[in-house]
Amino acid sequence: MSTDSAASDSDLKDRVVNFLRRNFPQIQMHGGNAAIEYLDEESGEVHIQLGGACSGCGISPMTIQAIKTRMVKEIPEIEQVQANTGMGGEPEMGETEGMSPSFPGESSDDDGGNEGPQAPF
Repeated sequence: MSTDSAASDSDLKDRVVNFLRRNFPQIQMHGGNAAIEYLDEESGEVHIQLGGACSGCGISPMTIQAIKTRMVKEIPEIEQVQANTGMGGEPEMGETEGMSPSFPGESSDDDGGNEGPQAPF
């Protein structure tokens, strides 16, 4: 039984890794990386850690939202995705001082639905 479970976990892990490579090659192209921190096949939960240039990157929140939205749609076994850059979660007040983030879908001429901000890739 443990051999089947290990093989199944490995298959799911491979599909998550391939998902990240296929959907987000820009992470590596821009000097970042993505790693699976935790994967529970029974609960369908996966934790993704973005590192390298992703830490502190201004568009990493959009990348995280895109990963969360797309992964649950493309990999049926995944029900919950946690992703972060290791920068302490949500931005603190003043972290984007001097800049106001804007996201596709916020303007009045773009009705993109309710999937959250879309990454620019």
